[in-house]
Order: sequence, then structure tokens, then C-alpha cells
Amino acid sequence: MSDFKLVEEELPPLKQNEVLAEALFLSVDPYMRAYVDRLQIGQVMIGGQVAKVLDSKNPNYKIGDNIFGQLGWRTHTIFNPSSDGSSLPPYVLPSFGDHPLSLGIGALGMPGNTAYFGFLEICEPKIGETVVVSGAAGAVGSLVGQIAKIKGCSVIGIAGSDDKCNWLKTELGFDHAINYKTEDIAKALRAAAPNGVDCYFDNVGGEMSSIVLQQMNLYGRISSCGSISSYNFDASDRPKVSIIQPSMVFMQLKMEGFIVYRWNNRWMEGIRQMLKWIKEGKLKYNETITEGFENIPTAFIEMLQGKNVGKAVIKA
Repeated sequence: MSDFKLVEEELPPLKQNEVLAEALFLSVDPYMRAYVDRLQIGQVMIGGQVAKVLDSKNPNYKIGDNIFGQLGWRTHTIFNPSSDGSSLPPYVLPSFGDHPLSLGIGALGMPGNTAYFGFLEICEPKIGETVVVSGAAGAVGSLVGQIAKIKGCSVIGIAGSDDKCNWLKTELGFDHAINYKTEDIAKALRAAAPNGVDCYFDNVGGEMSSIVLQQMNLYGRISSCGSISSYNFDASDRPKVSIIQPSMVFMQLKMEGFIVYRWNNRWMEGIRQMLKWIKEGKLKYNETITEGFENIPTAFIEMLQGKNVGKAVIKA
């Protein structure tokens, strides 16, 4: 908590083409921990938010519009979409119907598109295949597993508590769930996937991922989304893991990393499809909500400790 400081500042009047937005929901995500070493002391912490337009001198944003933007951890933001340098400028959210606006930072936002594009485009799942998802009870992993079920796959989730494992199976329809804190992952995975693993969506890296790769089938595909297991280690003293090259070579595996903004030109396609699945009852979402802007650091730390189920959301 001592790494964070809450600061008030006076915002200037709007200039031509600028927009004033007020945060409604703010996001904390694992990727922020990986990026934080690149930030300067005193810089606004990065992060996405769903916000309401309070004032606008830009014809593309009307007062009252609900938007998503990478506006950081701040209650009010002035932005100029033509000069902010973002690869994905703030955009007006489509109607979510009866579903909460907070989904704009979750299943109908960056995490949703991470699951949608990162799984379907890289793993290219086929009916009847076996899919393993690590970090399966998180914002992205919980969606990946459900998309895999929609595509006719058998799904195994790896999570950090019995409650999370039960949620994956009873609520989200995962076929199996492994508690990595209490079970022998290799043994449990052999029992759950006796015929091997075809696709692995990797959110955590580390030794867990080395174990999964050792049980993959010929021409298996790995979508490398994150490495949560190592984010809090010093870069010069990260834990050593088993080598993966024998599995990669002999099983002729394909592993590909990605940043979701690769698919900026198809961004709304992902949101529309995820919303369609939600409305059809094929896709469920869960949010762990923290009240109060000042509690963002606490929510961030607790998310990295695995205390959230589904998307971690801060209601401003």
C-alpha cells in the first residue's frame, strides 16, 4: 500500500476536441503488475475504466455517453482522442441491455476480447478436443473455458481453491477443475485428460505450465496470455522451471504469445459476439466488486493474491 499515493489536482477548462469524463467503474488486472516497472514515480497508474461523459467539445462524444477508455486510476479525466497516442482511443459503449455497465471493463471489454481472440485465433479449437485453462477462475480464464464449451470441447480448469473449482464445475460447466494448491497437478491432469491435452490457454506460466506442456498431444497449441506466477518476483531472481523444449519438439507444439490490441480492427466484433452469448445464456460472468475509488490499491493487491472470482471491479 505504501507504493501508492492519492493526489488531488485541478483540471483546466476544456479545449477544442477535448472531453471530460467521470469514472464509474475502474479495472484492476494482472497485466498492470507486469507494466508497473515501466512507470515513473508520480505517474498516474494505468488501467481501463467505464466512464460517463460530463462535458464535451468533440462531436463524437455526447454528454451522458458511457465510454470505455484506458484513462488510468483517476476519478475525472480530460482527453483528446486524436492526440492521446492510444492504439485504441476511448469509445462509446453499445447498449448492454439489462446487464451492468461494469461489463465494459470485463466480459464485454478488454478481458472478454482477450479470451475471445486469444483463444479462438491462436488455439483454433476443434470439436471434441481437450482444453486446459490456468488462472481459470479469473476474468479471462473463466471466459475462455466457457467459450471452449460453446465450441464443443472438454474443459479442465486450474484454480487456487476448492470454492473456485466448485464454481467452475457447477456454475460455468467446466468438465474438471484442479486445485493447484492441494493437488498433484501432473497426476490430476492425467486422470482428467487420459488422452492428453490439445489446447492450453496459459495465464500463469511457471512450473504449472511446464507440467501441462508435458501432457500435450501431437500438434497441440498453446496461447500464452500471461505469467501471473512470476509477476511479484524480482526480475533477477525468478523461480526456475522445468525445460519445455522436449515437449515442444517431440510433440511439435505451437506456442504463441499475444497482446489483445493486435485485434483492434475487430474490437467490436468480439464485444458483439460475447454479448450475444451472454444474452443467449451460453456465457456467464462474475464480478468481485470493491466500493470506493480510494480502495483501488487494496483491490489490486487482493486480485494478485487470487482473492477475486471472475472480474475484479472497483465501483467509483
